[in-house]
Amino acid sequence: MSKCLKCQAEIEQQVTWSTFLLPPEPANLCDDCESQLSVIQAPICRRCGKPHTEGELCGDCKGWKDDDIHCEVLACNRSLFTYSAFIQAIIAQWKYRGDYQLKEIFFPFIKSSLQSFYPLKELTIVPIPLSEERLYERGFNQALAIAEIVAENYHIPIEQVLSRKENHGEKQSKKSRNQRLAAKNPFFLSKTLETNVLIVDDIYTTGMTIHHAARLLKEAGCPSVYSFTLVR
Repeated sequence: MSKCLKCQAEIEQQVTWSTFLLPPEPANLCDDCESQLSVIQAPICRRCGKPHTEGELCGDCKGWKDDDIHCEVLACNRSLFTYSAFIQAIIAQWKYRGDYQLKEIFFPFIKSSLQSFYPLKELTIVPIPLSEERLYERGFNQALAIAEIVAENYHIPIEQVLSRKENHGEKQSKKSRNQRLAAKNPFFLSKTLETNVLIVDDIYTTGMTIHHAARLLKEAGCPSVYSFTLVR
């Protein structure tokens, strides 16, 4: 039986990175791997897309609604998966160990889902940037990789108008929730847009990164700002 991308990547990792060759066409996960994905389904928070059963807004988004600075900057976020141990392993293998082609795992999910989330034809995609140091460490920007899948599927443009201030400090993954929420805006705009925007990133945790970016874009004249992440 042929292996799915994740299984094959694990096999190849045991051999050598230099021979890590994968099919160019998107491939589904095998049944065993796909059964371990926690796909987000309704009911969800109407604002952030988190699985939620009590009212329209989750506790996090009630907090954003009461935040004078960020309450109106983001129209909504939608994500595909909850942060299970399995998706965490895929993200780590892809993002931190350089298995770039693992992005193809997400291709069919993105292709089948996004058109029901947003007014896609009206949007410009803006990926969350990495600092130069992080880009050097990883070899690619995972948010841009996701953005390219969205752009290819839905024929909408990408504009890399966000840049990251170099004094980024500790990695986001090492910060506590309170540290993330208290962080200063790490972004600046290299140019302005006057279109509706879809911010793209890999993971929505507290939402602070997305809200920092959305605030800049909204204040610079973007009528509506949405966001999409793989994981919530």
